[in-house]
Amino acid sequence: MKVASIQLQIRLCDKEENLARALAMAAEAVDQGAEILVFPELFLTGFCYRRDLSDRPPYASLDPFRSLAEEHGCLMVGSLVDGRLNRGFCLDRRGIGFQEKVHPFGTEKEHFDGGDTISPVKTSKGKIGLSICYDLRFPEVARSLALSGADLLVTVAQFPPSRGRVWETLCRARAIENQIHHIGCNAAAPDHSGGSVILDPWGRAIVEAGAEEGLIIADLDLAERDEARREIPALADRRPEIYRSFEG
Repeated sequence: MKVASIQLQIRLCDKEENLARALAMAAEAVDQGAEILVFPELFLTGFCYRRDLSDRPPYASLDPFRSLAEEHGCLMVGSLVDGRLNRGFCLDRRGIGFQEKVHPFGTEKEHFDGGDTISPVKTSKGKIGLSICYDLRFPEVARSLALSGADLLVTVAQFPPSRGRVWETLCRARAIENQIHHIGCNAAAPDHSGGSVILDPWGRAIVEAGAEEGLIIADLDLAERDEARREIPALADRRPEIYRSFEG
């Protein structure tokens, strides 16, 4: 399966411009055969808290992506502002599913509430284990998604240039720990570190982006997840009855 990570340079509060560029890059990815297209966190608005730019169901801002999904049979993954939620979405011909950002970071808490569930999103391309930016620092999120049957992990983010190495390291760690493909989509320079990456279940980069706006595409063999877990049965060897005693 061909997947694309679309590393967009997000212009704060400029929904029209962000939408136009996202659609142009999505069309390019589809032309190259991508079946899953991943966009950065809050790619249409950035962390813009204007009420007139907040989306509400049925999310009219996503209508152009609905048309693209209907025409090409692809899956779109990203996040948007819905009131006090940073709402991750997976959109395809069948409809739309959600996973909210569980851990708002810093001053985001003044504007967003954290989601209270963690579950893979069922789509036409499999079960997507979606997490958003700061969630990447909490291994429990990716582990919960993996144990709930995710076929691959996807993280959408806006990591700044000062934390680019952190982004790279955590993306690989989540893939290795859970022995699963991981698509990391970060926003582009100059405000963000870029470095979007598509990883295999051993944490090896199939393809990586630089800092600037652009897209990366890779072919994934999802059967490799089970191959990696047979080779080193780390998930099967877990002892959760011991770990629970350390939870605060």
